[in-house]
Amino acid sequence: MLPYINTPFLYLANIIGASPDELKLIGSFLLSYPLAGVLKRIPDSRPWQKNSYIIAVSLFYLVGLFDLWDGLRTLFISSAGAYAIATFIQGPFMPWIAFVFLMGHMSVNHIHRMYVNDPGLVDITGAQMVLIMKLSAFCWNVHDGALSEAALTDLQKERALRKLPPLLDFAGYVLFFPSLFAGPAFDYADYARYISTTMFDSPTNSDQQVKPPTRKLRRIPRSGTPATYKAIQGLIWIFLFVKFSAKYYPTYYASNEYMKYGFFRRVFQLYMLGITTRMKYYGVWSLTEGSCILSGIGFNGLDPKSKRWRWDRLRNVKPMHIELAQNSHDFLGYWNINTNLWLRNYVYLRVTPKGKKPGFAASMATFVTSAFWHGFYPGYYFAFILAAFIQTVAKEARRLFRPFFMSSDGKVPLSTKRYYDIATFLITQLAFAFTVAPFVLLTLSTILLVWSRVYFYAIIGVALCLGFFNSPGKAYLAKHLKARVQKSTVAQEGSKHM
Repeated sequence: MLPYINTPFLYLANIIGASPDELKLIGSFLLSYPLAGVLKRIPDSRPWQKNSYIIAVSLFYLVGLFDLWDGLRTLFISSAGAYAIATFIQGPFMPWIAFVFLMGHMSVNHIHRMYVNDPGLVDITGAQMVLIMKLSAFCWNVHDGALSEAALTDLQKERALRKLPPLLDFAGYVLFFPSLFAGPAFDYADYARYISTTMFDSPTNSDQQVKPPTRKLRRIPRSGTPATYKAIQGLIWIFLFVKFSAKYYPTYYASNEYMKYGFFRRVFQLYMLGITTRMKYYGVWSLTEGSCILSGIGFNGLDPKSKRWRWDRLRNVKPMHIELAQNSHDFLGYWNINTNLWLRNYVYLRVTPKGKKPGFAASMATFVTSAFWHGFYPGYYFAFILAAFIQTVAKEARRLFRPFFMSSDGKVPLSTKRYYDIATFLITQLAFAFTVAPFVLLTLSTILLVWSRVYFYAIIGVALCLGFFNSPGKAYLAKHLKARVQKSTVAQEGSKHM
């Protein structure tokens, strides 16, 4: 740690009551904005200078700001190990070997974090979790690069690496400072296009030969406005988290104070715990996304509909889509988007045999992987496994019930659809209020205590739904749906012959 660098954070921590490490983490996110502005101004013709600058800033964060010498060693072991495995091991098992190595190495730090048990202390596990996504994806991309084009999907073709990158480029990818501690993660193909500036080529459509606005001879477009918007958004979310967390905090739910209220009030407060916890992540991810936008790597081309330049390549969360979600797909899909993409592209689809559709086993493997990636607190496994069951139930329920609120061809909502929307919103939000609580409470005894205080309502609901889907009731609904569709088809055929 650099001399005296801790002094202002200690002073501020005594005033507002936060830990010095938490303040330093927020400070690093904010400092990344001017540093990303400098990165953008390094000449495009000198990618080696950009890589060197990125590495230097991350080293300053790791050892100059946080004194994480052991953390630097951890990142080196993971990165060097993954690069060596991709270099020297050939064949279809290479990415799985890398995955086991990376996850096993990370589990050591997760166990150490549980032993220390200090939420206010910033250790290397956050940065390592981001790195695991990047490195495991990297190994899959190298694996795909050794296959023929015919054996790959369009996405795999786009991400495949036909040769290993130079070590300096790889190090810049590993230590990309705007997303070092909290993400978002991204594939090496994106970094390669960013560092070479091919990401900013003009659209190829003949009617869209336009270039994004830039300054002087720089190819990276101006991005100050969208980056500032994200910074402001992030600070607002952090402010709201500080305010709400004073009232809705984990230990409150295990206290006698919580039991002074009736059942519905307790459920509402559990719902507020989830919202309050998410505010912290909304804030952090908005701040890191903004610095990625300012650096230029958030650039995502021209929107064909609005004809405006997009900066959402690394968008990690859509808060309003989550808080207003009417189904599990939206609730989970708009949360930690880049991690979801990693799980989908490099776990969910990879464990599914070629030529078959992913099923419940693939979903469960993905949720368990996500829990293992987060660590070993029981709360992660309770949350993700229950979420897998809820997602399965929600899909089945949507197929069986939603058509009754739509026209028989499924295209036009009926007047009763609004009631369906209200019901699914309430069910989704309340189900996940129960489900995400273990993610915050973490320990087994606390989870069971708090769940018992709301009578295990989500678990009972899931069990009843699964029972219904395995009863004659499902066949009864399916029969009526089929008759409804057939009646509509007959009516349409009759109108054609009139």
